[in-house]
Amino acid sequence: RLALDSDVVAAAAQRETLGRQEAGGSVFGRPSRSGSSGPSSRRELVALVVLLRGVNVGGHRTFRPTTLTKQLKHLDAVNIGAAGTFVIRRPVTRAQLRAELASRLPFNAEIMICQGREIVRLMSHNHFADQPMRPDIVRFVSVLSQRPRSAPSMPMSFPSSGTWLLKILARDNRFVFGLYRRHMKAIGYLGTLDRLFGVPVTTRKWNT
Repeated sequence: RLALDSDVVAAAAQRETLGRQEAGGSVFGRPSRSGSSGPSSRRELVALVVLLRGVNVGGHRTFRPTTLTKQLKHLDAVNIGAAGTFVIRRPVTRAQLRAELASRLPFNAEIMICQGREIVRLMSHNHFADQPMRPDIVRFVSVLSQRPRSAPSMPMSFPSSGTWLLKILARDNRFVFGLYRRHMKAIGYLGTLDRLFGVPVTTRKWNT
């Protein structure tokens, strides 16, 4: 099964987000120093979002995200679920962050890093406005390691005939949006995204 296809991951993300909001903070930002209300008091988006590829899947490349979060306490790290998603709330360069992660993970891993403001921007748009809400269909976003030199025409579906199992809707810079059915064969089609875009890809459920 896909690690991303877990209701536990979504629940953990929701609990973490609600907890930060109740505490007067935000997963993606730090409170304004002014302490005033209104537009000037909006939180500064200083966060980086880390997505590890292919970890804690099928008993391979396993680690404890909570342990890594504690090791990155000096960076005010927040763990989102079990699939290898973290928010880093203290200012740090991407190079420094990659070095920190590489030194603490017990295996080599593909590390995708995004700006918190990029995630906030994505959430401000409804990329699935015309798509059905059904229990057997999962909305997802895939993050590319870098902007691809070329990309296929979209939308596109797999398989190309018959009932689709994977549907790619659109791409926004390094982010690809789509749907997949809760079917084991969908895993194989998701695995083709690397080849389609020519760069490493990691995928998360949209509600994560």
